[in-house]
Amino acid sequence: MPLLNQLNILPPESFNEETFDQIQRELVKRIHLQNSFNKEDVHLVAGVDLAYWEDGDRTLAVCCICVVDYITHEIVETKSLQDEIKVPYIAGYLSFRELPLILDTIGQLERDPDLVMFDGNGYLHPRHMGIATHASFYLNKPTIGIAKSYLRIQDTDYEMPASESGAFTNIVINGEVYGRALRTHPQVKPIFVSCGNGIDIDTSTELTLALINKESRLPIPVRQADLETKKHRAALKQMSGHEGDESHSCDELYRKL
Repeated sequence: MPLLNQLNILPPESFNEETFDQIQRELVKRIHLQNSFNKEDVHLVAGVDLAYWEDGDRTLAVCCICVVDYITHEIVETKSLQDEIKVPYIAGYLSFRELPLILDTIGQLERDPDLVMFDGNGYLHPRHMGIATHASFYLNKPTIGIAKSYLRIQDTDYEMPASESGAFTNIVINGEVYGRALRTHPQVKPIFVSCGNGIDIDTSTELTLALINKESRLPIPVRQADLETKKHRAALKQMSGHEGDESHSCDELYRKL
């Protein structure tokens, strides 16, 4: 059964840790931490982020995706979609909660990105199945996880990299590199880079640094997606409780304001 169909047909009674764990343990066998592409072929990079809010007994979210030209850093496309989140939060299995809305939003893109960066982890996860890795099986594209804060695994702390652009330290757990603490600006907090799938850690680091500008420690696609989610959430919260259960593009909702 195709993975996307497998995700969509899960009945609500299957929204539990046991089922999610079984699915992830099957998927982890298909992770490849080698480049599945030529770096010279990367022209468009998408950044993905979600923001949540509560509306009574409902949890709502907006997903924003920004596609950026890898060379010029120009934003070439932005798409946003909001919907109710019906998968419950289970620690360590956040990707199951986020994937349906992410995939619906990606389906709206008119431009086809060569690589996708996520505001979140990838291989840097207790089961190597953060959102950047989990989503890769549905996108068939190389993916990278970019986290703003450190996910502590097995009581392992990270070593602070030197205070210079491009400095990094590997996050090693049980002899395996899970990700990197990467300094993108001097005297600015590091970010945490991990492979999603179809890419190695050195290339993940290189592409991340190539998309850094002076405005943020985050790569431009992730930074712009983060800004968009905050903007859209603020506007959409004003309309919570008036749109029912149907998903809407943010442009559709703004026309009703």
